[in-house]
Amino acid sequence: MKLKDIVELKEIVRDLRNSGKKIVFTNGCFDILHPGHIHLLKTAKSFGDCLILGLNSDSSVSKIKPNRPIMNQEARINVLSEIGLIDYIVVFDEKDPVNIIRKIKPDVLVKGGDWKEDKVKGKEFAGCVKIVEYLKDWSTTKIIEKIRNE
Repeated sequence: MKLKDIVELKEIVRDLRNSGKKIVFTNGCFDILHPGHIHLLKTAKSFGDCLILGLNSDSSVSKIKPNRPIMNQEARINVLSEIGLIDYIVVFDEKDPVNIIRKIKPDVLVKGGDWKEDKVKGKEFAGCVKIVEYLKDWSTTKIIEKIRNE
């Protein structure tokens, strides 16, 4: 099972590090999965050996995006658990994953192209930050807008 709590995840990360593995972390809502998400995950996975995905809980999503999520947390976990690029999933309730990043100290922290490196929260706890360019025309917000306008 890919879903782990932070206590389990810290142990897993410790063991992976002791084996010389490189830990990569990314996060997001992953509300309506689309090619842009897969591009982010595929690129993130290429930066290391183990990809940990921090998933915004339903309450976290609603704090940062009005009228969301579209898919509830359980559905998002079920879909994401089937993606082979992701090794582990950890859910967080805060607006951002800084507490998780601080606890696992990933070697690489990956964010989507809407972020500027100097604004990435938790960067001080990671080995480095990588920004992955967005795939043109792919965003959950744009998909929702298109559905509403048709």
